[in-house]
Amino acid sequence: MNTYSESIDSLIEELASLPSIGSKSAQRLAFHILNMPEERVLKLSEAIINAKRKVRYCKTCFTLTDKDECPICSNPKRDHKTIMVVEDTRDLVAYEKTQQYNGVYHVLQGTINPSLGVTPNDIRLKELMVRLQGEVDELILATNSTLEGEATAMYISKLVKPAGIKTSRIASGVPVGGDLEYIDEVTLYRALKGRTEC
Repeated sequence: MNTYSESIDSLIEELASLPSIGSKSAQRLAFHILNMPEERVLKLSEAIINAKRKVRYCKTCFTLTDKDECPICSNPKRDHKTIMVVEDTRDLVAYEKTQQYNGVYHVLQGTINPSLGVTPNDIRLKELMVRLQGEVDELILATNSTLEGEATAMYISKLVKPAGIKTSRIASGVPVGGDLEYIDEVTLYRALKGRTEC
């Protein structure tokens, strides 16, 4: 039996399908939206639709952007000879918040995970290898400290070794099993500063 009208139940159901949104949070959000002025609701829905239609991957680093190249890759003041490899855009944003890294990024869009059928061909490794054919002084492996993140970093390190590019791994300031997007800026900064050569 539905508690609310079909329209309200449908809104709650859609909100509850989002990650980290339980049924109570979905209910609170639904009623908040229903109490918002109509023009704010329209702005919210337009923002969602515009993001869905316009956002794509940067042609260089594969982070999310609404242009061909993201603001970091297109910035001539960044050190384009230092590339930090991260798993996803949220990790890139976490490092940008430290304001201590001036290089560029490469977003893998995942990690190698044989148990889920994710192979090196399913993430942006080929594109990374193409980038490494240019002028690169250092590759920083900043995947999460999970089993999959560590395995991916080790795999990349072995691939890159013959090219003679300095390859380093972020230090252990990042807890094992922790996701970069939830770690504070100081811890991320220490991990970056304490990185070691692979």
